[in-house]
Amino acid sequence: MARPIAIDLFAGAGGMSLGFEQAGFDVAAAVEVDPIHCAVHEYNFPRTAVICSSVVGLTAERIRREARLADAEVACVFGGPPCQGFSLIGHRVLDDPRNSLVLEFVRLVGELKARFFVFENVKGLTVGSQRQFLSELVGAFEQIGYEVRLPWQVLNSANYGVPQSRERLILLGARKGCRVPEYPAPQTNRAGSRKLLPNLPIGPTCGEALGDLPDADRFTSLLESDHQRISRYGKPSPYAAELRCLTNDAWHFGHPREWRPEYLTSSARTTHTDISRERFARTEQGDVEPISRFFRLPEHGVSNTLRAGTDGARGAFTSPRPIHYKYPRCVTVREMARLHGFPDWFRLHATKWHGARQIGNAVPPPLARAIATGVMQSMRIAPARISQPLPLGDPNLLHMEMSEAAEHFGVEKPDSRRDRKSGAKKRKQHEIEAVRLRLVKV
Repeated sequence: MARPIAIDLFAGAGGMSLGFEQAGFDVAAAVEVDPIHCAVHEYNFPRTAVICSSVVGLTAERIRREARLADAEVACVFGGPPCQGFSLIGHRVLDDPRNSLVLEFVRLVGELKARFFVFENVKGLTVGSQRQFLSELVGAFEQIGYEVRLPWQVLNSANYGVPQSRERLILLGARKGCRVPEYPAPQTNRAGSRKLLPNLPIGPTCGEALGDLPDADRFTSLLESDHQRISRYGKPSPYAAELRCLTNDAWHFGHPREWRPEYLTSSARTTHTDISRERFARTEQGDVEPISRFFRLPEHGVSNTLRAGTDGARGAFTSPRPIHYKYPRCVTVREMARLHGFPDWFRLHATKWHGARQIGNAVPPPLARAIATGVMQSMRIAPARISQPLPLGDPNLLHMEMSEAAEHFGVEKPDSRRDRKSGAKKRKQHEIEAVRLRLVKV
């Protein structure tokens, strides 16, 4: 039986794409305006049609054509469009031009004739005057023939097996005549929380997520590269074992990937001054270092919300990465990925800035998987496991500068004031990696 088809709008690097794939969907197309994100998505999802474009003016016909869907049914459209407008007395919030991308999301759901949609966004939309926005959004979906699950809910990834407190608004909807999906019930208690949910296991902790990974500071090569061959890892927790693909259910209902598990990837080091390291070492777990304002991870608790910062067009502000609970340094991109629920085969951009931004923008895959499973259940489909492995993409995609990525996808380079990759030395290193990490079946 063919797997149901899903479309990812505002895809980023693919957190929701991965969750939906793991729940049993085939993500046929991913739409993303940032070429750097598109390149990473293409690497991790080589069978997905990556459309490097704004959704403004994008047609359902183009999506179907590039994804080679013809007239196949689209089961679900999902994504999280930016929305910035505020309620004004006497004005509709959706008429605010800053919210035009939200209306484009609604339009494409209707034009694609999707049976279901999942809309995710910030928790702030549920409070104060922003509630007017949500009411208007529900009305917009109703006008094009969709029913929305009410009341809407804010879900915390820490209640879905992720060692991070991250709250996201989720709207679930179905075309009229289809069964509206239910919100997924919590699966784990937040580690360290005093408000425990009865009869649920305690979720993974930061220590369980990171404890088996070697200290990146041991490897001088990680000052120039984001990967290193590792001869030994520590003993993994059940959570870490799944992300290392050591368990029977690690792939869920997604495509197994051909990858090289002996490589520690996405782990470029950060150089800290001795003074900074002393300050980090003095900071208690669970506290904020007063000068940098960096949060120190609690070994037996969960991470704070990992944030993306801003892109180059908006000033290239770098959101701080937390301090490791054991080492006096900021966590690596791979360690952030572990705290977010990304498996170790999943690669991010080779630079720390872009890699961290991609994680901070993503929905944690375990949370997305729980939501997607609810959609699958509404369709009354039992997902099937896939045994045939899927090769990953060209490693050069992980090293592209913005201009290179834009050229690869045939689009204009976005307005950017920051691109942290340059120099012949790094370019040579990337060429070497492209050869060394050319993936083969393992």
